[in-house]
Amino acid sequence: MTLKKMCSVLALGLSSIAFGQTNPAITAWLQNTTGIMGSHYVSGNSTVIPDNVEANIQTVQYSTNWVYVTTNGIPAYPTGPFLDGNPTLATDQNAIFKFPLNPTQNTGTPTATTGGNIGVFINGVALFDYRDGVAWNTTTNTLCGGLPGMSPCPGGPGTAQSWNRDAVPAEKLGFDCSKGHPANGNYHHHQNPSAFNLDLTVISTVCDLYAADGLYAINAAQHSPLIGFAYDGFPIYGAYGYANADGTGGIVRIKSGYQLRNITTKTVWADGTNVADGPVVSATYPLGYFREDYEFIAHPGQADYLDEHNGRFCVTPEYPNGIYCYFATVDANHNSAYPYAVGPTFYGNKVASKVTSITESVTTYTSSVGVEDLSATTFSIFPNPTAEILVIQSSGLLNGNVSAELVNADHFSRKYLVLFQCGNVVQWDLSDPHQ
Repeated sequence: MTLKKMCSVLALGLSSIAFGQTNPAITAWLQNTTGIMGSHYVSGNSTVIPDNVEANIQTVQYSTNWVYVTTNGIPAYPTGPFLDGNPTLATDQNAIFKFPLNPTQNTGTPTATTGGNIGVFINGVALFDYRDGVAWNTTTNTLCGGLPGMSPCPGGPGTAQSWNRDAVPAEKLGFDCSKGHPANGNYHHHQNPSAFNLDLTVISTVCDLYAADGLYAINAAQHSPLIGFAYDGFPIYGAYGYANADGTGGIVRIKSGYQLRNITTKTVWADGTNVADGPVVSATYPLGYFREDYEFIAHPGQADYLDEHNGRFCVTPEYPNGIYCYFATVDANHNSAYPYAVGPTFYGNKVASKVTSITESVTTYTSSVGVEDLSATTFSIFPNPTAEILVIQSSGLLNGNVSAELVNADHFSRKYLVLFQCGNVVQWDLSDPHQ
């Protein structure tokens, strides 16, 4: 390969991956089998601080109809800092999540997503929808909600409002490098969990001092991995998939069917409902600051556009016979695109939940892991060429650490890297002469 600054050789050593079960709702979770701990940054200190909490998934157990995932809700990549003044750190959630093995379509009135968990990523981290609990008080003409310095919204916390703030643009300063932050210790992503500095247009500088890899890296040349499951049990994929729902047509960016409305005042919703007025569009409250600034536009015959739930029925590598899938949508610059992952309604019946115990007979799932079988996993190196960030990403889940040696054109070693167990991406900053 040709890279402006670096490698011509990649040497790898790894364990292979083999699964005893075939349902991805059982096999896809990133199980922590080597005791990897979480870590975090604090503002002003660019050295990662280790935590005494195990990262990713601790156990996966299943019955005939359900899979139970035990997790602390802590990722293997560093979390923080949260530069908007968020006083909390990511803390142990000690959670058990129950998901259906055979999710079903909701044929009645769609269930709206809510605040808090609406899904779980394969590393045990929570997925939230677009909202951050802040809205527009149409009586006082001010923002209201549960954040410090704000008055409660009319009706109390969680009460529907006419104009609800979108967390992704409004709280950008508070997201760490991996685009996550905690709410009362519950670390979560509202959006595609790929590091800011890997986007084609970088909109946050937090990675400059507090680098993290995120759950996966967007690679426009391959189908994005399965990254989580929504609370209706249907899978969530990254930003790229097959152009056609039947698995043909090559790899394309999968697009949201939502777009910003052409409005300057906020007096009605996209469906024409007359509601109490929100603030006029301005630099302070630009289009996209509120969820109701968007409208859904159907794209008949264009399979790369998603439906009103942000999904489609399609073939994927894990589901060769097809299944309904959500996608973590981004725009052409790889910046997050509303509704980000799932919502604003679920496609399926919302039956998953967080439980306190398992009350039925279950089997514990353990991956069957071979050794030294390089054919089990492929690795992508991108972008190529590059003079800034180099990304190495595995095609599958790693049950053991993978060592990588980057060698320059003169065959002098430049860097040893490690893709850690339960991860599948590592990045190297080529612009830093000290790396």
